[in-house]
This record gives sequence, C-alpha cells and structure tokens, in this order.
Amino acid sequence: MSVIEHLLKPHTRDLGDFAVSRLLPAAATQTVGPFIFFDHMGPVAMPPGEGADVRPHPHIGLATVTYLFEGEILHHDSLGSKQVIKPGDVNWMTAGKGIAHSERSPQSARDAGPRLHGIQTWVALPKEHENVEPSFHHHPAATLPKLERPGVRMTVIAGDAFGAEAPVKVFSRTLYVAIELEAGASLEIPAEHAERGVYPVDGTIALDGEVLPERHLAVLVPGQPVTLTAQVASRVMLLGGDPTDGHRFIFWNFVASTKEAIEAASQRWEDDQFPRVPGETDRIPLPQRKR
Repeated sequence: MSVIEHLLKPHTRDLGDFAVSRLLPAAATQTVGPFIFFDHMGPVAMPPGEGADVRPHPHIGLATVTYLFEGEILHHDSLGSKQVIKPGDVNWMTAGKGIAHSERSPQSARDAGPRLHGIQTWVALPKEHENVEPSFHHHPAATLPKLERPGVRMTVIAGDAFGAEAPVKVFSRTLYVAIELEAGASLEIPAEHAERGVYPVDGTIALDGEVLPERHLAVLVPGQPVTLTAQVASRVMLLGGDPTDGHRFIFWNFVASTKEAIEAASQRWEDDQFPRVPGETDRIPLPQRKR
C-alpha cells in the first residue's frame, strides 16, 4: 500500500526573468501543514549585467519564506528592511495586515552573471494572526540547527524536526527541513507531524521503496513513519506541520480567510494605500480580477 496520499505534479509559471515549478496550491490539496504556496526556482544562469527584478508588490495574511541553494537575492520591504539572502540563510517575512517588498539580484551578482536556485514558500497565518503587524527576520545559515545521520545532513529551516528546533518564529507547529543524502543513504521520517510533504530538489529518491518522480511533491499518508532512501546523491525538502485552520482564499499575492479581506487588500493596492518600499517608485500593478 502506497505511503503517498497525494502526488502533486509541477506547473510551470513564467515570472519574466525566469520560470518556476509551482507545486502548491494544488487541486488535490490547498495546503501541506501551514504551507499554501511552494515554488522551486531555477537553477538558472543569467548573462552578466542582467538579473532578477521583482518590483514592489504587496502581501497580506501570510509569511514568505525564502531558502536558497545557489545565488543571492536582495530583499527590500516597506518596513525599511534591506537584506541580502545567501545560500543556507532564511528570510522570514510576516505580512500580517499588509506589507510590500521587492526582490532583486544584488549588483555584485549582476556583474558576474547571476545564478539562482532555491525554494520560495508561503505559510498561511492562523486566523487569529492574520492581521498582526508586519515584520521581517533574517536568520543566517550558522544560526540554524544542523543534524547528521549516516550519509545524511539536515538543516532545520523552521519549526521542529528530529529533536531540534529552528530559531525562526512560527505561528503554528511547522516542519521545514533541507536534507542532503549520499547515494544509498536512508532516513526515517517520523509520524510526529500531522501533515508531511517530501519534495526532491534533485537526485532520485524512494519512499518505502516507491520512487518519487522528479519535481513532484509527495504528500504522505498521516500517522505512519516513512523511510526515505536516496538512489543517487540527492537533495530533498521536508515540509508540513499542523493543518491550516480552515480554507483560505487566494488572489495574486494575497491570502485570507475571507473574500472581503482579499477585496479590501486589492482595493488598497489599486488606490496606492499600502506602505511604500523606501526609495522605490515603480511597482507591480494589480492583475485583472476574475469576476
């Protein structure tokens, strides 16, 4: 009997500077734990002088989590935060009642020709925290728990896993781990979290002997441990946690438990009522809404 409850296939989304593989939200499940959005970007190499330029855009009702394997991104938000994220670091931005930010390749990376490879996720905030004050926290790679098993290296990005807990502030129980496995190495994923997803970034892995297709997200059957085995050297993301407290509405970069909150945020952005990113005058316009 399969240990995979849902197998989510990737959908390609063109972001202009590069394309991403999007796994969440999906038709089979909107969320895995609190994770409501999952993008695998890259690996991509850009010519010297070019780079990623995601102009200022808004968020509500969620936290954005950026984790890179390669390259750098300069985060700049309406709180005044300005932070370059590098491989192994964590940028956690809580949007709450509303924040705007831009994401760009730093000038130093543009000169050489930027490379970019990483995972961007959104965490849906619990209803009681949807309208918290926005905040931004940067956690350098050295501050995150590192765990080792035979042939396995792990970094706990957020939440708790395998007896360790990350310093990143979370709003509900969260599971988020980057795992590197040598060829032939195995790791048992315990059933301690209510919801769990396994995503192979690269390489080939099997779950209790069942090979997981490349760039597919496996949502595991709850309540039972699963053995992850690498057939070749592989990189894997493990994510999940407690389920979201109810359905969420999603439009563009907004997540909320009510349609009214989405409509209000859309109108605020259209009316230029969101706080501005200091020093940036351009911004992404509100997309046409389907009625």
